[in-house]
Amino acid sequence: MACLLETPIRMSVLSEVTASSRHYVDRLFDPDPQKVLQGVRDMKNAVIGNNKQKANLIVLGAVPRLLYLLQQETSSTELKTECAVVLGSLAMGTENNVKSLLDCHIIPALLQGLLSPDLKFIEACLRCLRTIFTSPVTPEELLYTDATVIPHLMALLSRSRYTQEYICQIFSHCCKGPDHQTILFNHGAVQNIAHLLTSPSYKVRMQALKCFSVLAFENPQVSLTLVNVLVDGELLPQIFVKMLQRDKPIEMQLTSAKCLTYMCRAGAIRTDDSCIVLKTLPCLVRMCSKERLLEERVEGAETLAYLIEPDVELQRIASITDHLIAMLADYFKYPSSVSAITDIKRLDHDLKHAHELRQAAFKLYASLGANDEDIRKKVLQNAPDEILVVASSMLCNLLLEFSPSKEPILESGAVELLCGLTQSENPALRVNGIWALMNMAFQAEQKIKADILRSLSTEQLFRLLSDSDLNVLMKTLGLLRNLLSTRPHIDKIMSTHGKQIMQAVTLILEGEHSIEVKEQTLCILANIADGTTAKELIMTNDDILQKIKYYMGHSHVKLQLAAMFCISNLIWNEEEGSQERQDKLRDMGIVDILHKLSQSPDSNLCDKCSVCSARKWGEWDMVLCLHPSS
Repeated sequence: MACLLETPIRMSVLSEVTASSRHYVDRLFDPDPQKVLQGVRDMKNAVIGNNKQKANLIVLGAVPRLLYLLQQETSSTELKTECAVVLGSLAMGTENNVKSLLDCHIIPALLQGLLSPDLKFIEACLRCLRTIFTSPVTPEELLYTDATVIPHLMALLSRSRYTQEYICQIFSHCCKGPDHQTILFNHGAVQNIAHLLTSPSYKVRMQALKCFSVLAFENPQVSLTLVNVLVDGELLPQIFVKMLQRDKPIEMQLTSAKCLTYMCRAGAIRTDDSCIVLKTLPCLVRMCSKERLLEERVEGAETLAYLIEPDVELQRIASITDHLIAMLADYFKYPSSVSAITDIKRLDHDLKHAHELRQAAFKLYASLGANDEDIRKKVLQNAPDEILVVASSMLCNLLLEFSPSKEPILESGAVELLCGLTQSENPALRVNGIWALMNMAFQAEQKIKADILRSLSTEQLFRLLSDSDLNVLMKTLGLLRNLLSTRPHIDKIMSTHGKQIMQAVTLILEGEHSIEVKEQTLCILANIADGTTAKELIMTNDDILQKIKYYMGHSHVKLQLAAMFCISNLIWNEEEGSQERQDKLRDMGIVDILHKLSQSPDSNLCDKCSVCSARKWGEWDMVLCLHPSS
């Protein structure tokens, strides 16, 4: 099967193919086995650290020939091993290289090579498999397609420290979710890997540790097994505790802390166990220090957030450990100066990590303040306003509907944290708090909307509706619009908060407010009018109906259009009671106003009159806004 790169890349590479590159491939077809072997060795030396040469050889068809030689029974073991080494080197190039190797069905060929009795060849195949499976473009399922592969890999664990390192690394990268965990667990992963934690090889110990972290994640069955496993007379949790001591490498400390965290969250270790309170939690707090690498700070904060999320006592302990809350303020100070960075790659790297740092800090802030009001106050009091403003503006964007960060932030208890910001004396924080809640409510489930209303309280919501800051008022109206969307949600919310909402709407429409504020308020009425039962709160309120009629005749087109949307939703003729509503509105003179507006020179007004005449219109759009400051 021909192995080709994607066309644009292939064409650019082809233009630079040199005679020497072609020479390497030609030598693979020499009838003399020794010359072929020497050709593969020369190719190995040529591709080391040379991505251009790797791409050239792939385009010239080196991969199919190497795989052919690797699988031929007549090939010497030495040749097969060298072929596997070259293929592994090609895989360490670009993602396009890995895609080309996958297109040539390299994985089945390498897995077949693991049946060889020769250890060096097995190790070369495993090394190449490790490189391919750790690439983001390789589907993990390819490891599980053949049911004989996992048990054979388990059997190979005892062959050498290299087989142990590579196989554990493959397992840790290919274990994505409960199905994979179950397969590995049922084939004895715990028993086969546990003793590797005491290996003399650091790399083996680390890969075994990473295996246990992915096996235990959200898996009570694995976690409850791990807690009782003995290795050289010691229980696994005790071994993990030793591995997170300060004198161990940071990578080992962090991964051990993750193992204990996951076992705790899965219910295998109590939250008040000393290994959690005195060892795991302090270790993760250390990982948040600015002395740590950026990646370590991100992983430390996210793991700590996950550990303490459901337990108020752990939240209290974390909040007073090593000035953690103040420490998190540093997460928003990176990069210190974008304008000073001239290297584009460095800039991209720094901005990527700045985003990850801020997201991790948000998760941890949310977990810290998830259950305890005193801790929430402490988080607001310990971060300077300028940091909170930047942080909360970032959070607005992280809560956009299309942001991958939205769900984990919601799960971390961000609602109460944001509701706290709306009570700040700083107008910018009030704006950002309500802005983020508005984005959170966009197309949200009923539970999220209910959480927002409960945490914010109707009293605070109506205080915000009378806020002197126009931005706060506008974003609060936007939040109300998003809350009052989807008919079942509209009816549910209006059944419990209808009286207060109608009072607030009345006050705004009667007050001295801008056109934009009154337009937003009429939009809220239009959404209420789209409810099944909620619309009766309008139809039974003559004062509101008169205000809608007034704004239909207003001099500003935006207000006329918004008022007409209310009427459209009220008279929708496919709903029960539509005739009675139409009759009442006709008696009020609404039809006469519509007839007059249909003669308007404004095309938008004419179009909406046509819609009203058809007595059919849907719900007014919701609001979703990107925060400009971030």
